[in-house]
Amino acid sequence: MNTHASSTLVLALFCLAAAPVFAEGKPCFESRKDASEVTPRKMQDGVPSEKCSPKTGAVLWWGDPYDGTIDMGAMPTPGDYSRGQAVVRPREERLSLIAICGVACHNGIVPPPPKDKKPRRLAMHQDIVPDALDLQHGRGAIWCLDCHHPTQRNRLIDNFGNPISFNMPQKLCGKCHGPILRDWRDGIHGKQIGEWASSGKKRWFVCTECHNPHDVQQGARNSGFAQIEPESAPVLPKGLASAGHERHDDHEASASVAARFLERLTHWIERIRNRGAIPSGTARVPDALPR
Repeated sequence: MNTHASSTLVLALFCLAAAPVFAEGKPCFESRKDASEVTPRKMQDGVPSEKCSPKTGAVLWWGDPYDGTIDMGAMPTPGDYSRGQAVVRPREERLSLIAICGVACHNGIVPPPPKDKKPRRLAMHQDIVPDALDLQHGRGAIWCLDCHHPTQRNRLIDNFGNPISFNMPQKLCGKCHGPILRDWRDGIHGKQIGEWASSGKKRWFVCTECHNPHDVQQGARNSGFAQIEPESAPVLPKGLASAGHERHDDHEASASVAARFLERLTHWIERIRNRGAIPSGTARVPDALPR
């Protein structure tokens, strides 16, 4: 075997080794760092539930956009979510203290319920709100109890004093941000992933997945959305014209990405063999990738 043929065979074996075999990885974030974490897991067809960027720690793509989601729940006003099946990733299960914060401390005894909503210094939660007298949301026009229920601290609150689940912050944010909420309802503002059809199933990203409600102004930036470091285009293995080897048609499909990758690799080796770079019978693509 000549040197060129040997090099080509090594490259083919390298491509096979690089085929996607995934295991559960470390957490990365979907839209907002430190607030929308997910941990990729290996799905049945070998594709990860999410692929994370090793550079920024952000999700690059979703293998299953519906993984870990629940039904959005009833919304008071029809929107784009009314024409299909709308799901969201629940927020409450990520808040480790939400089950006890309404009874352990904020139970009407320690501390007592506030007499009014006037801003005051907080003895606790300074990791969330460093200065409660200078809340970076509303430019001094609102305070904590305009959003949080005064007695049910594991709930938010609407204009009528009714509790709102942390899984549905859009109901709270719409109290002040009406135009933005209308755009969100129409699918213009924010992000949805899933089926393209208007009547299809989509995962909706809710307000707090992208915006930090306690520091929405971002200090001197005076912007409601923290910038995310841009991700460069992926580097494709030599011989591949697209990133199709990372895609799959259905998140529940039995056909694996590896099988389609092998099919393309077979065609690639055949083209090289026809040019005389690899003697016939030298390189053979195995029937299946090693597991």
